[in-house]
Amino acid sequence: MKRFLAIAIAAALLTAAGFTAASALSGSSAAAPAATTTTTTASTTTTATTTTSTTPAPAAAGAEASTSTSGGDWVLIAIEGLVVVGFIALGVRTGGIGLGLWGGVGTLVLVFGFQLDPGEPPFDAMLIIIAVISAAAAMQAAGGVDYMVSIASRALRARPKAINYFAPYISYLLCILTGTSNTFFSIIPVINEVSYANKIRPERPLAASTVASAMGITSSPVAAAMATLLPLVEVYHYNLVDVLLITIPASIIGIFLMCLVMARHGKDLDQDEEYQRRVQAGLVQAPASAAAIEIKQYAKRSVAIFLGAVLLICIFGLFEGIRPTVTGEDGGTEPLAVTPIIQMLMLTAAALIVLFAKVGAGDIPNTSIFRSGMVAMIALFGIAWMADTFIANNEDAIVSALGDLAQKWPFMIAVSIFLVAALTTSQSAATRTMVPLGLALGIGAGYMIAMWTAVMGVLFLPANGTQIAAAEADTTGTTTLGKRVIDHSFQLPLQIAWITTAIVGIAIVAIFH
Repeated sequence: MKRFLAIAIAAALLTAAGFTAASALSGSSAAAPAATTTTTTASTTTTATTTTSTTPAPAAAGAEASTSTSGGDWVLIAIEGLVVVGFIALGVRTGGIGLGLWGGVGTLVLVFGFQLDPGEPPFDAMLIIIAVISAAAAMQAAGGVDYMVSIASRALRARPKAINYFAPYISYLLCILTGTSNTFFSIIPVINEVSYANKIRPERPLAASTVASAMGITSSPVAAAMATLLPLVEVYHYNLVDVLLITIPASIIGIFLMCLVMARHGKDLDQDEEYQRRVQAGLVQAPASAAAIEIKQYAKRSVAIFLGAVLLICIFGLFEGIRPTVTGEDGGTEPLAVTPIIQMLMLTAAALIVLFAKVGAGDIPNTSIFRSGMVAMIALFGIAWMADTFIANNEDAIVSALGDLAQKWPFMIAVSIFLVAALTTSQSAATRTMVPLGLALGIGAGYMIAMWTAVMGVLFLPANGTQIAAAEADTTGTTTLGKRVIDHSFQLPLQIAWITTAIVGIAIVAIFH
């Protein structure tokens, strides 16, 4: 029953997306007799997203569109939109780095084929990703990631009966500390082993932990998606600490509610028909104990350096007075923004790890964190550039069309973020694509941060590596990738987590901001 409920929610999301598009198109066509296309260049987009207002007025976005858009112009915009979606689909089908490569091709088609002005690539976010990945990969090369995983493994085995609650929070914490969900791969065998040994349905902690690891991205100071978000909201006077004070409490509550449901989800292992069938067929073997991790000599030192840099980032984000002063755009002075501080501190941390943890510089590019991080950066480059080209050139028309809808149902922006993340399988690309649009629609930056947590929608389709690894590890058959694409084991915890987290985040903003 709960599985069907999750499928129903997932189907409702797809329906809502179609309703949103149809409402926007019909509403704009009815109110647009003129044949003038309103376009906005990339430089205009930058101006729109660097306003100093903390809560932009919703009505202002629609009022700025001084000319209306005709039905014929909407047809052209729709064709351009289909081009964007088409190249995203090609990227997803290609997988990995292909998402960014096809995004670059799509940008070329929009610029040369449709004569659009090129958008602005997310340079700040890309530079942060490079710096953070360098430090995290250096820590991994020194054995620091293995050290963190060994601590997590001991914590899971210490209270095996509580694994349905412990495992998701540990997965979430690991992702926060490292800025990537790749660390979750290392504790999947431990979660599976402890669950099976204690006759706990492995699907419960595995599915919940997979979702929690994706949630950690929105709570990590060093995650790529966070790097993408910060430049967008800093101009609204929301710094890193402000973002974390919204996303972390909301995520903690979201994870708890998800665990509460998942702890009772499905039949107990000894009563599950699929498990019994597999036992009788000889398909189930007790999982081998996860191999003991050999900790390198300077692993602890590398973790201390990395986490020390993360702590400094949070301190500089919280206290503007201790930052260096730089020349502002108006000719005066202002505190240095957090974005370059993150870049400098992470590169420094990487250098210190190389120096004091005896890591060869040549070993860093060979780590899994470095490879996956570079793939994520290229994917962000191509997809975000293509999306920004489309949105920047049609921003006034899109804002005018969606303005009323956003005022009536602001939560639809969260749904849109969720779906874009699902389609692109990239939290960073969804951030760069949808957050500027939501801000342009007049939604306050605080509320956008709360709804931004919907980027965990990358797990909507069972194509993420963590999902596949979790399902393959569970030989009992309780954790599955589904038979109808959206009926996989991760759907129910995902829907509970993202909706709860977004709503709690909105409540936090409404009360404290």
